[in-house]
Amino acid sequence: MPTYKVKIYTTPTCPWCKRAKEYFKQLGIQFTEVDVSKDRKGAEEMVRKSGQMGVPVIEIGNQIIVGFDKARIDRILGIS
Repeated sequence: MPTYKVKIYTTPTCPWCKRAKEYFKQLGIQFTEVDVSKDRKGAEEMVRKSGQMGVPVIEIGNQIIVGFDKARIDRILGIS
């Protein structure tokens, strides 16, 4: 499996963020977490990349996924 740079924009109260992080941990994929409730620059970056205020926003390589879209994550990672 190729190595992807994964970044997840989250907030502490977001249940879908927790699910996304758990899923990447299950897959053994390391990720960078940006808590947009505390990181203003991170929040601005997330909105610029996704056009969205809602979390999670997941960045895999140059692909942006809004929400925890498991099927799309699997497609990008090449997992069937």
